[in-house]
Amino acid sequence: MRQLTSLDTQFLAMENQRVQGHVSVLGIYDAHTDCGRPLDAALVGELISRRLHLLPTFRWRLAPVPLSLDYPYWVDDGTFDIEYHVRELALPAPGSDRQLAEQVARIIGRQLDRARPLWEVYVIGGLDNGRRVAVLTKMHHAAVDGVSGAEVMSILLDDTTDREPDPAPPVVAEPFPSDVEMLGRGLIGLMRQPLRMMRAGPTALPHLDDVPTIRHLPGVRLVARTGRALKRVLPATSDSLTATGSGTTAPRTRFQARVSPHRRVAFGSMSLREVKSIKNTFGCTVNDVVVAICTSGLRSWLDERGELPAEPLAGFVPMSVRTAEQKGTFGNRVSVMLTELPTDEADPMQRLARISDAMRAAKERQRALPASLLQDANHFIPPALLAQAARATSRLAGMRGLNQPANVMISNVPGPSTPLYLGGARQHAQVPVSGVLDGIGINITVMSYQDSLEFGVVVDRELVDDPWTILDALRAGLSELAEHASRHTPPPEVTALHTAASPRRKARS
Repeated sequence: MRQLTSLDTQFLAMENQRVQGHVSVLGIYDAHTDCGRPLDAALVGELISRRLHLLPTFRWRLAPVPLSLDYPYWVDDGTFDIEYHVRELALPAPGSDRQLAEQVARIIGRQLDRARPLWEVYVIGGLDNGRRVAVLTKMHHAAVDGVSGAEVMSILLDDTTDREPDPAPPVVAEPFPSDVEMLGRGLIGLMRQPLRMMRAGPTALPHLDDVPTIRHLPGVRLVARTGRALKRVLPATSDSLTATGSGTTAPRTRFQARVSPHRRVAFGSMSLREVKSIKNTFGCTVNDVVVAICTSGLRSWLDERGELPAEPLAGFVPMSVRTAEQKGTFGNRVSVMLTELPTDEADPMQRLARISDAMRAAKERQRALPASLLQDANHFIPPALLAQAARATSRLAGMRGLNQPANVMISNVPGPSTPLYLGGARQHAQVPVSGVLDGIGINITVMSYQDSLEFGVVVDRELVDDPWTILDALRAGLSELAEHASRHTPPPEVTALHTAASPRRKARS
């Protein structure tokens, strides 16, 4: 048995009737393998079964602790019901991207069954008049983050079409614990809670006010004031590097509302080569250009509807803090940073320069914070109250008139640069499909694949009628930057950005 961390548990606690806690990857493939076999649920099921010994997250079942006295556990189920987890459906002709996106939106709007391992795979045929097949892999965020989710996909996908079937050693299932056993574990955990708080105190207390996911809670505010007092007496903490955008307040837009249970999805590819050309011209990073594309798109989209705030928007950017030693451990090793999105700036080059400055400052602040801050901060909330605290945060996030920390979630996930295959069928795109939260009703996640950037836009269905107009605005943002790059000599202050190499944590979903 493996106990979930407080951060893993938070992704369970955040779920309610309107908010889902899973993340997904949408792969687009040839309809047939190199040997002519159709890519269908039977083939995908065989592939997963052969590699089940390499996929512990596909075998884990959730074992809750009675009364939530402690964090729940994963129990290795040893196997799974293939017909339940791997499902097949087909799009009506002609099988367009919009039809696929509508089907994906319906699927991600349904929560995973906690009585089973928390994943599902959907094989969706009929795409592009039957020439292609989509495979949607849906996994709970309590088991994987962006990096560990990519590790799962790397186990399922191959870099060649002629990989031999893997020998599948038997997996020994763990006996599922009784309620009495889990109650005993919970009582032991309850006694350990003061020790957890003491261990987390030195790293978490000085920075509790820097955690946007919990700082709205009244009880945390009191502890955070104590933390701010500690900052003044801890010489190792720099005043200029104490907040991850904690002073950032998001202006009100239509996205700062309580979400419904339903979603809309849009997706599409953009040229990675074009993005890199912009990066090289202006001396910034690929991530800066991605954020600039999102900023430009949101600016024009809101402006066309007469909804553009006078103040800049704020972005909520998840990022990985997973070390090389933690590779293959699954679970969550993430942090977040808040950054300004200068939608108040009309000039695209000045906008890019401001984004580069803001992202660099946010990364410097982030490096000054403990990598385990989100996990340690949760230790100041007893497990029995974590779900209630998550619900309270959700209610506050959806309240009109209350300042929100961010308008939009933006993630940029580095992906494979070479072609991949699923059971011998070539993959043409790998699109991230994330989720939305109360108070942040839009998510833009980007993943690179070969020479493309795959954009996945997810919005609450009641807030946006057509997310494809947002995708069109993002494309226009890239075109605007590319046009300036093709004819513009950047000023010295822009070309000087990011010339000094420094370690960075990569933004991930």
